[in-house]
Amino acid sequence: MKAQHLKIKEYCRISNNRVLLNDQLLYDDPGHDFTTFIKLAYKKMDTNYPKFFKMDDLSKLGFLASDILLKPTIQDSEMPKNIALVFSNSASSLPTDRKHQESIADKENYFPSPAVFVYTLPNICLGEISIKHRLYSENSFFIFNHFNAEYLHDYASSLIESEKADEVLCGWINCDVEDYEAFLYLVSTEGNIAHNKEEIIKLYTTKWAI
Repeated sequence: MKAQHLKIKEYCRISNNRVLLNDQLLYDDPGHDFTTFIKLAYKKMDTNYPKFFKMDDLSKLGFLASDILLKPTIQDSEMPKNIALVFSNSASSLPTDRKHQESIADKENYFPSPAVFVYTLPNICLGEISIKHRLYSENSFFIFNHFNAEYLHDYASSLIESEKADEVLCGWINCDVEDYEAFLYLVSTEGNIAHNKEEIIKLYTTKWAI
């Protein structure tokens, strides 16, 4: 499959206490902090994954956006889907890193938590998504200073062209306390939006106007 024939099938945004699918508002709750908002959004989206409540905030954010995009595709078949995951951000797992550091900073009160430590890598959320949706394809998590549409475009295109994946879920999930955003999109042979750098940037920047 040539890159010029690839499409953006669907896209999801979560920011400013809003959840949107293809710019359609699914959930809006301006009155809560992120911790409360993401739990309420989880229930509203009917996301069935009990381990969600044990995740760190970054994983919750990425997991919910991914579930919204993948659920219609996955539920159509009992067979595993060849969908790769390519995520990125700028903060890595910084909030969880801070939390872990606080637990080991005092030698007289040294109580590191394995439940916290496991999320000190940003790509842990990719594992959670893969488990929920039975994905066995490639997954990668990149750290950039800013949203890098060109790199995501080239990497996703390469995975499909080389037949390492049939579709690629990729984008940006960044979370640092109340400063958070998720923008994920599904690259496929289906869809109405061309998969190119210009369209990706357009979709990403449009969210600020919503």
